[in-house]
Amino acid sequence: MPDLTAFDQPVGDLVPGWGPRQPTDPPADVAAMEAMVEATLSAPGMETMVLRPLGGTAAGLASFMRIDPGFGQVEVAGVLYARSLQRTRAATEAIHLLARHVFETLGYRRFEWKCDSLNEASRRAARRLGFTYEGRFRQHMVIKGRNRDTDWFSITDGEWPAVRAAHEQWLDPANFDEDGRQRSSLSEAVGGL
Repeated sequence: MPDLTAFDQPVGDLVPGWGPRQPTDPPADVAAMEAMVEATLSAPGMETMVLRPLGGTAAGLASFMRIDPGFGQVEVAGVLYARSLQRTRAATEAIHLLARHVFETLGYRRFEWKCDSLNEASRRAARRLGFTYEGRFRQHMVIKGRNRDTDWFSITDGEWPAVRAAHEQWLDPANFDEDGRQRSSLSEAVGGL
């Protein structure tokens, strides 16, 4: 049974004595942290985008990583929403626009979503957005001294037209009442796919 954080979120089992095989030390100061962030952002094979709702300020980040043009696949990663963006139409539309870019602009065959198997909110989000669960990679990583099993999800180019239609049906202004509440859920729209 996994431990719980102070916020009642499950975390993986401790992995005593484990350390990365090529350890990097935590940044010693702000300048070192800035250098680490800059190196991460300029790393080959990773593209980070700022999410800014129309008429609003920056409220989130999402990155493409494991970009593989040769096989036509990419992973969305590092999705981070401010509270103001969480559970909004704009948050759903941001992932929709990323997927549309992957399939319709880049012409890729596969869009991936991976998350900690204990992160139920991320697992629900992937399913709600039309990603298909593919399986669990056990003992995939050690994060902060704890085991992480990783769940893999994807949308393929063959699935994209139906997922796109479900997204667009849900995002349609007619799906929301005058108070901005959805009339039908995206889970219902993608549930039949």
